Amino acid sequence: MAFGWFLTPNADEYPQLVAQAQLADRLGLDLIGIQDHPYQRRFLDTWTLLALLVAQTDRIAFFPDVANLPLRPPAVLAKAAASLDLASGGRLELGLGAGGFWDGIAGMGGPRRTPGEAVGALEEAIQVLRLLWSDQRTVRFEGDHYRVAGIHPGPRPAHPIGIWVGGYGPRMLGLIGRAADGWVPSAPYTPPDQLAAAQARIDDAAQAAGRDPAAVRRVYNVNGEITDGPSRGFLDGPPARWVDDLTALTLDQGMDTYVLWPTGDPDRQLRRFAEEVAPAVVTLARGG
Repeated sequence: MAFGWFLTPNADEYPQLVAQAQLADRLGLDLIGIQDHPYQRRFLDTWTLLALLVAQTDRIAFFPDVANLPLRPPAVLAKAAASLDLASGGRLELGLGAGGFWDGIAGMGGPRRTPGEAVGALEEAIQVLRLLWSDQRTVRFEGDHYRVAGIHPGPRPAHPIGIWVGGYGPRMLGLIGRAADGWVPSAPYTPPDQLAAAQARIDDAAQAAGRDPAAVRRVYNVNGEITDGPSRGFLDGPPARWVDDLTALTLDQGMDTYVLWPTGDPDRQLRRFAEEVAPAVVTLARGG
């Protein structure tokens, strides 16, 4: 199991972002996710911010939650991810998204893709990424969306970078089961009562591809508030409510990683999540 923190890359909050990342690092959380929307005028560039935060922390891992593939060509993305992983000693995973805010993407010069094209492009991108992280001397790839011709891979990442895909539709879930290392749904878009059906599609696709479904990490972006008052619903109430909800998601739905996008005071929520919630969920999920 792993527990993480979600940072919104607001440009006017950079000092606070550094402080939160360092606090999460000290408190023992496992990873930090940062959304990637380059067309948002108020946001810092996600990859620049990842590099800055990696340099100012010691052990916590990072991932784009999720990288905007239409604006980040996979061959260049592979180089950027490998470079940051190598420089950080293996502290990067790669969340990857097919795109969705097409007006913003097209406004920055990116392609405007249909849902089918977006899935196809993402599947090709996964192949390109893995080729560019391989130990082959020269790689070639010819697809409908991406092409590399005679390029020399390198540098190698410091560890096998996980490709965690954010997606919801049937075709995307099938692709995740066939080819990805993880699934990154968000609770507002895939609430708990929809997880089982989505998980079944991933598992069936993995088995059909000869893969162990357990090899696909399940990373759940969740939001809510840890309070001292009574429970007000899913992930909204005292630590005991959070522990019960996350333990149930682990044991009943097979989720294994939780990234919190908090409501309320970030520092207080971060401390309570790391100190009062995460350890208790681990203990209960392990039968303690």
